[in-house]
Amino acid sequence: MACDLHISVQLGSIVTVAIVTVFGAPRPRFMRKYQLLLVVVVAFIAGFFASQYTGQFAGSRESAGIQSNFSGTKMVTRVIDGDTVIADGESVRLLGIDTDERGGPCYKEAKERLEELVLNREVLLESDTEDKDKYGRYLRFIILEGRNIDLQLVGEGLAVARFSPGNEKYKNVIIAAEKQARENKIGCKWQGLE
Repeated sequence: MACDLHISVQLGSIVTVAIVTVFGAPRPRFMRKYQLLLVVVVAFIAGFFASQYTGQFAGSRESAGIQSNFSGTKMVTRVIDGDTVIADGESVRLLGIDTDERGGPCYKEAKERLEELVLNREVLLESDTEDKDKYGRYLRFIILEGRNIDLQLVGEGLAVARFSPGNEKYKNVIIAAEKQARENKIGCKWQGLE
């Protein structure tokens, strides 16, 4: 925090010096036209560099790969489908799994099971390396009473393991749960397989 303040003060000083230099010194007539433009450009550049260090601009934390603080205990108020919920007003995509979309063979079962497990309950949201997906949903594991719900859905044959590069937390146990469910034909994902 002290470092962020120090950087902001330095950038503010640079902008002040630039303004004084531009408006305080006599300039040829053609340069006076561009004084305001120069000040705006310098202010923009200073603001850009400040945002890189302090994360003040919207989205800069995510684009810089910095985790948000949307983790911890949250209330699930809605289940969208078998791998997406609304918790404390934010959309959360369960990490490490994938369930059928609307119209898919296991859509209804996966959604209903997730509702049974987490709807209107406080859960623990746990992050990995990615903060959000391309749709702006937070990427989190859901833990309820010490149980990993993502792992449970895969183990019950309602979801498949799906990890993007870099997200490694729980990967081995979720993949092992999928293998066991598939081999034992557990759940709607694997019951009809030969």
